[in-house]
Amino acid sequence: MNSRQRVQAVFSYEIPDRTPLGFFAIDSDTAAKVLGRDTYWRAKAKCQIAFWEGRRDEVVQSWVADAIELYTKVDIVDIVNVGCMVAGIAPPRDYEPDPPKKIENGVWKDREGRVFKYSPVTKDITLVEDPGRWTREFSFDTEGWDGTINPPDESVFEAVDAITAHFKNDRFVLGPSGEEMAWLMLGGWERGLMEVALRPEEVKKIYMSHVERAEALDPYFLRAGQHGVLWGQDLAHTHAPMMSPKAYRELFFEGFRRRVQRMKQEGQVVIKHACGNNWPLLDMFAEAGIDCYQSVQGSAGMDIIEVHKKYSDKFALWGGVLLENLVSGSVEDVRKDVDRVMGTIAPQHRFILGTSHSVAVGTKYDNFMALLDQFNRWI
Repeated sequence: MNSRQRVQAVFSYEIPDRTPLGFFAIDSDTAAKVLGRDTYWRAKAKCQIAFWEGRRDEVVQSWVADAIELYTKVDIVDIVNVGCMVAGIAPPRDYEPDPPKKIENGVWKDREGRVFKYSPVTKDITLVEDPGRWTREFSFDTEGWDGTINPPDESVFEAVDAITAHFKNDRFVLGPSGEEMAWLMLGGWERGLMEVALRPEEVKKIYMSHVERAEALDPYFLRAGQHGVLWGQDLAHTHAPMMSPKAYRELFFEGFRRRVQRMKQEGQVVIKHACGNNWPLLDMFAEAGIDCYQSVQGSAGMDIIEVHKKYSDKFALWGGVLLENLVSGSVEDVRKDVDRVMGTIAPQHRFILGTSHSVAVGTKYDNFMALLDQFNRWI
């Protein structure tokens, strides 16, 4: 079997020749060490600044060349994901950037007064101040979909299409879709949860219109050669879901299940990434029809072996190596993580080895190499 066939076998309830290996993403610091040079691949802040400065082509060229070389070098990896942030979809070739103004080192402010700050820990630029967070009005008139579609410029898929074309026959490629729509947080987490609490009917109306818009966008975003989607909206923190399962079912489950089924109609495997403690939501994940649950955060009480015991007949699992051990642990910690799941879950074949999130910024290179080496010893 090649990688594509191996991963497809897991989702087809067949027995692959070995356990597949995959990652949500390999972030820029680890990717650069594998490549032996700096890269824009999954370099969130670096890419954002380059886009602000109009250096879009430079970024896209790096994404294509570096992704192909990265996954060629780590040829033991069976899955290539070009559907996640700063690793696929880019601004169109002729876009005109409207960058925020730099007000101090690592801090920017845009025309709406929103303040963005660089984090040296995550190497990302995040919104830290929004003067309209609590005053901005949300209604169906302003937020609902009016039924019109502006097809995306095909150049936004330049990197996605090039990487997919290179790997589609040999690796299992995960690409974009219209939008996941696991739920809708109007104005961000805090404001969004407040809107859910105070105006649930209006939120649901807006949300379902966004589901319809996502369906209308799917024909443009689902790219030739991709085999599935990996959706990444988080629904929980380390202790519990962000809202009660009852509220989630009433407001968002119908739309999420509709999105999953739409992907299946399009021949796409659906993989749901969800950090945090999602135990109370797993029955709904299964009911919605996802093919695989990725992340399975052990540090949030989601022991992957326990999840496997209860849900392996409903969906495949992808994970097993704790991100905390990659970043802060020892080589031996990582090897033990690999051994634990390869000796228990892996022989049952409804399993993909990976990390509890991604190979995230801050991962120790020796730990990443230990993961690959220990996995190789099992196969």
